[in-house]
Amino acid sequence: MFDALKHPYRRRILMLVSEDNPRDENEFNVEDLATENDDLELLTTELYHVHLPKLADAGYIEWDEDTHTIRRGPNFEEIAPLLRLMDNHQDELPDGWP
Repeated sequence: MFDALKHPYRRRILMLVSEDNPRDENEFNVEDLATENDDLELLTTELYHVHLPKLADAGYIEWDEDTHTIRRGPNFEEIAPLLRLMDNHQDELPDGWP
């Protein structure tokens, strides 16, 4: 779980899926996930080749590349309490969370 949550992009994706399920891939605006120092082209590549597959492999999301949708996966409920905790205590977390 902590491996999935350690990267800010994955935390943001999981928070978005926790709020609305399912989500279209185009709802994940790369600019919204990025910080001011990020290379948007690199982030886009990482999103599709690292972050979405990692979350899907863990079962936290189901990513349908054909329909371009992302929904909660079979293991989402395992990570949901941590997401709620982060959401409820946003003001106590370091900058950049989620």
